Parts: sequence; structure tokens; C-alpha cells
Amino acid sequence: MAEDAPSTAAAAEGANTRRPRREAPPPLSRHQSPRPRGRGMEAAAAGSSHAHQAKRLIGRRFSDKSVQEDIKLWPFKVIAGPDDRPTIVVQHEGKEMQFVPEEVSAMVLSKLRDAAVAYLSEPVTDAVITVPVYFNNAQREATLDAAAIAGLNVMRIINEPSAAAIAYGLDKMPPPASGADAAGRTVLIFDLGGGTLDVSLLNIARPGNNSSSNSDNGSFEFEVKAVAGDTHLGGADFDNAMVKHCINEFIRKNDVAEDGVWSNQKAIRRLRSACERAKRLLSFTAQTSIEVDSLHDGVDFCAKMSRSRFEELNKELFGKCVKAVEKCLEDAKMDKSAVHDVVLVGGSSRIPKVQSMLHDFFQEKKLRHSVNPDEAVAYGAAIQASILNGDSDNADADADDKKRVMILRDITPLSLGVEINFDHTMSVVIPRNTFIPTKNTRRYTTLYDNQIRVSFPVFEGESASTLDNNLLGKFVLSGVLPAPRGVPQIDVTFDFDTNGVLHVFAEDMGTGSKNNNTITNHSGRLKKEDVERMSREARSYNRKRKRTRSSLQMNSGNLVILE
Repeated sequence: MAEDAPSTAAAAEGANTRRPRREAPPPLSRHQSPRPRGRGMEAAAAGSSHAHQAKRLIGRRFSDKSVQEDIKLWPFKVIAGPDDRPTIVVQHEGKEMQFVPEEVSAMVLSKLRDAAVAYLSEPVTDAVITVPVYFNNAQREATLDAAAIAGLNVMRIINEPSAAAIAYGLDKMPPPASGADAAGRTVLIFDLGGGTLDVSLLNIARPGNNSSSNSDNGSFEFEVKAVAGDTHLGGADFDNAMVKHCINEFIRKNDVAEDGVWSNQKAIRRLRSACERAKRLLSFTAQTSIEVDSLHDGVDFCAKMSRSRFEELNKELFGKCVKAVEKCLEDAKMDKSAVHDVVLVGGSSRIPKVQSMLHDFFQEKKLRHSVNPDEAVAYGAAIQASILNGDSDNADADADDKKRVMILRDITPLSLGVEINFDHTMSVVIPRNTFIPTKNTRRYTTLYDNQIRVSFPVFEGESASTLDNNLLGKFVLSGVLPAPRGVPQIDVTFDFDTNGVLHVFAEDMGTGSKNNNTITNHSGRLKKEDVERMSREARSYNRKRKRTRSSLQMNSGNLVILE
């Protein structure tokens, strides 16, 4: 949310009226609404009416291996819906209700918009939304669908580490008059959150540092050099490792069947809550305990958990964090000695082992904690929204604000291309780490004699074989002039926009025949009518929720009703 100039990131309402929750509301509750009344560990204990981690489902197929692995550990039910789309099942007033991940994300976005409206006392219709840097095309499009369901117009989708870099750069870069860092600073953003890891290497500089016309303003240019990450690595995975360890310990000590323990979802929820609580405590103490009453068949669970044991359980995951940093530097063809600042973002970046590994890797480089790990991404997005909204032209903005310009040059996280020949060869049209927005054209031909229709399966990924890459969709060009194979010349153009969404076009250069921009929906994106229906349902539900809340408040006397 941006409020004129300077930008402001509004706090979501929280259970503590003196210290409101400033993070986004994590769970979905069908009792009333998605409510920021506590973290995931608090929501997990509320039963099957809650769902969380929709970010790990959005834009994915139910049959995806990662989805199947997550389902085993989640305390709520996920089933296969139409088009292999994962569907979340919750209980509401004794009834079973089903929601696709886009609807759950839309509920969170709606709640955040309500917080912004309450803060600004005026309507909020536009948004800048951040996503993990390795979100693929399907996940980004699904995010746009979620925003549409919430009734928001997306001004821009930006990568989370880029947003964090904006927050860091505008807050911590030396003033232009100081002459410091004339060539800019190379900054590595390490963003380890609840479910994803993003690493981004950027150069932050003032445009025209050597030009007197620009040397005295507050302008910045953010140029992304390389990105790396994992959409399935974060705090939830550290929790999972602890849960598995505790259950194995319980089975070993009590000689019970493994299936019996895992089948008790309520008990697993309570164990997960205890594990997450222990994980947080281990950032400040060397040892804590994990206690769960009546975990299985009336038998309590109690075990000590030391910081060293926690680190051992997650040794492989912590190693992946460092490997992502190494890959980012390798892709940028840059030595770690060239990095000026290492900025830690995301709640899981507080874990001592993560910080010590990064400190050992960068040696003399100081890890920067100057930006709030929980708020940096939101703050950067608010700044981006302020600029896109044209607040520099605001009559109330001061002279410095009016001169401020921010240029963000982001890149494609994955290579984009089409499948050619009969051996599933990946022909790259736009290589990864290309500045966006970008457009590129490659020429192809037919495989058969007299072929009048050509199909182009579109993929993203780094493998030379499409079998190991992610299918985005299938593009079909009809009306090709019949000719011997290899004669027709077909130009395929990829247009990758600033939101990280791909548009594909094809043209037969011999006949001038063009495609009609039709892509076979392999990504499982919602149909337009589905988005409109879900948006109507969301508005109706919000009206009902507000009426109920108003009634409760009027009749509660001295009782404070907090969502």
C-alpha cells in the first residue's frame, strides 16, 4: 500500500491492540475470515477449518511431486479438482467447503486491502504484488487470478528480493552529495521465508553518477545481475524435519504403528505447533523442550531439542541455502569478494545457523540487518506502487520527492523456449537472466511434407530436454502454406512482460498467417468466468462477514471482538 509520498506499509490488524501484527495474515479460517490473529503455529491448532501455505499450491498441479509430499504433512485436506488443480477442503458451520488456492490467496489479499482502506480512509483498488523469484509462469498467472478475485488491479508483479533491494537501497544508500560508491554497490539479497528461498544479486546505483545533471537527486537504478532460489525451501521445511524426528522418536520409545500416529491429524497439528515454537526459541536459547499431551492413544510426548540437534536435522536444507548463493554468484560471473553488502530478509534468516554459514561464506563481509526482515519486501513493494502511481507529481510532495526516480531492471529467472524435433529438444527463445521486459523472435520450420498446422509446446527450464522442464502451454498456428518439410518459415515471438508473464505469437512468413493468440491451458489457469464467479462470491461473503462483525460489536458490551 502506498500513501502519497513517502510510501507507507500499513500494518494488518492483530490480536494485540498495543502491538498490532505487521505481517500478512498466514492462515485461512472459515469461521469468519482469513484473520491475522496469530502465526501458523497458532492457526494450526484450530482444526480442519483452517488452511495455510496456499503459496505452495498456487499454479501447481495436484499430481506434482512437491504437492504430494506437502499433503502428507498438512493438517488440512487437499484433493484433486478439475484439470488436476489442487483443491483445499475445510469445514464451515458443519458443512464441507472447497476452495482452489487462488481463492485462499484472494482472501488474504482482501484482508490486506481492508487494512489499507482502514488506514487511508479511502478506497484501494490497485496493488503491487511480490512473488518468489522462481515462481514460474503458471504461478504468476495464478497470482494475477487471485488478485482479480479480490477485486484488485495489479499494477506490477515484482520479485520479492527485488522489492527488498528497493527498501534497502532507498533507506541505506549514502546521500548523493557524499560521493561515496560512485559506481554503485553490489548487494546480495538473501530472502529465506516461511516457504521459499530467494537469492538475488543486484547493483544499486544512481543513474548518471558522472553527470552533473543527475548527481544531486535522489534517483536510483536497481539492476538485477542474477537470481537463484527454491520455491520449496523455508521455515515450514525446518518444521517438517522436526515433526518427522519427533514422530520417529515417539514410535521408537512406545513401539506403536507409524500409520496410527500419522493418521491423527489433530495430534500432528499440535505437534507441529510445538515444533515451530521450539524452532523460534532455539534462535535465542541453546536448548528447549517439545511437549504434546496425549499425542497418540493417551500417551504424552516430551523431548529435549537442542540447537545443535535442530541444525543436524536440517543440515541438508541449510546446505541448499549456501548452494543457492553460490549458484547466484556463478550465474553473475562474479566473485564473492565483489559483493559489498549481504542483506538478510525473511523470518527464517534469523536462524543462527543460517547467519553463521553466510558469515563463514562471505568472511569479511558484514551481514546487514538494517532492514526489518519481515517488512522489507512489503516496504519495497509500497515504494514501487508509489512511483507507479505517479506520487512524484503529487502537489503535496516536497521538491526532493518530486525529483526521485527509481529504475528497476529485473531479469527472467528461467529460460523460455519451445520443443522442436522428435527428441524433445528444448529450443531457447529467451535465455534466463535476460533483462525484462524483453521480446525475442526465432525462426522455425515444418517437420512433415504439406504440413498446414504447427503446434509449439512452450516450456521453461534449463534442461536441454523438455522432459525435464516445465510445460507452460501449447501454441498452435494454422493456415501454413502446404510445402515440402523444411521450406515454410515460421517466426515465433516471445514477449515477456514486466510482471514476468509470457505472451507468445507466431507468423508464417510465406502466407502472413498469424496465430489467434490461443494457448492450450496446460497450466491449469482459471477460466475468466470462474474468476468472475469467485469474485462475486468473495464480495458476497465479505458483506456477510462485515454485517456479522458489526452485530457482534454492537451487542458485545465490554467484550472486545477481534478477528
